[in-house]
Amino acid sequence: MALARYIGRKVAWTLVVFVVALLLNFLLPRLIPGNPVDTIVGQLAQGGGAGGEQLQQIHEQYMKEFGLDKPMWQQFFIYVGNVFQGDLGTSFAQYPASVNTLIAQALPWSIAIMLPAIIVGWIVGNLLGAVAAFKGGWLDRGAFIGSLFLSSVPPFALAIILLFLVAVKGGILPVGGAYSFGLTPEFSLAFFGDAITYWWLPFWSLVLVYIGGQAVGMRSMAIYELGSDYVNYNRGLGVKEGHTVRYIFRNAMLPQFTGLALSIAALITGGLITELVFSYPGLGSLLFAAIGQNDYPVISAITLLITIAVLIANLAADILTGFIDPRIRAVQSGER
Repeated sequence: MALARYIGRKVAWTLVVFVVALLLNFLLPRLIPGNPVDTIVGQLAQGGGAGGEQLQQIHEQYMKEFGLDKPMWQQFFIYVGNVFQGDLGTSFAQYPASVNTLIAQALPWSIAIMLPAIIVGWIVGNLLGAVAAFKGGWLDRGAFIGSLFLSSVPPFALAIILLFLVAVKGGILPVGGAYSFGLTPEFSLAFFGDAITYWWLPFWSLVLVYIGGQAVGMRSMAIYELGSDYVNYNRGLGVKEGHTVRYIFRNAMLPQFTGLALSIAALITGGLITELVFSYPGLGSLLFAAIGQNDYPVISAITLLITIAVLIANLAADILTGFIDPRIRAVQSGER
C-alpha cells in the first residue's frame, strides 16, 4: 500500500506537469514573431505567379486550412483533441506533408544515436566511477580528471572537435550526413555498413560526455558510502569485504537512477544540436528548419515528443527508486 501510494503521487504529478507542458508547447511556438502564412504567400508573390486578389484568396484559404483564423483558445482545444487522436497536424512549410510522416522519417535517426549513447554511457560511466572510487590511487585521479573534463564539455563542442580532427584533418570518417549520396534508406546489410560510418562521430560526441557525467556522480556517491558508519561498523565486525561492497554500490546507485532522467533530458537536447553539426537527418535538423520557417505544428510535435520522453524517464526512475529503496516505503508508511 505504501508503494502504491508513492507511485500514485508520482503519476498524478506527472499528469499535472504534462498538462502544463502541453499548454506551453502550444503557446511558445506561436510567440515567435511572424506569421507562417504570410511567409508562404510572400514566397508566392516573389514568384510573380499570382495577383493581389489571388494572393488574398490564397492567404485566406491557408489561414482557414491551418486553423489560424480561429481564436487562440479554440485553436488550443483543437490541438489537444488532435494530439490525443494521434494527429500532429500538417506542416506549414512542407504542405501538404503530414507532421506524423515527417516525424516518422526523422525519429529513427535520432533514436539510433541517442538510445545506444544513453545505455552505453550509463553502464560504462557508473562502472568507471565505482571502480575509481574503490581502487583509489592513480586510477581514481586519472578517471576523475578525465571524467570531469568530459562532463564539462557540451556535446556540440565535442562534436565540432571530433569533426575537425577525425573527419576534416584525419579523413578517417565522413564529414557529415547519414549515408552516402545516391543511396536510399533500406533494411539491408550494404546500407547498414555504409550508414554506420556516418553514425560513429555523432555517437561518440554524445556518449563520451555522458560517460563523464555518470562517472563523476557515481564516484562521489561511492566515496561517500565508503566512509559511512555502517561500512566502518561492518569492517570492525570482520564482515567480508565483498558483502559490504554490494551494499555500498547498491546505495550509491540510488541517486544515479534519479539522475538518469535528468541526464536523458540533457542528452536529448544536446543530441539535437549535435545532429546539426553533422547534418544528420534526425529531429534536431527537422526542428531547426521548422523554427526558421515558423512551422508551428512541427515545432510543437518535436517539443511534445521531448517532453513526453523526459516525463516518462522521470516517472520510470522514481518508480524504480521506490522499488529499490526501502526508505521510501518506510516514509510512505509513516504518513498513514
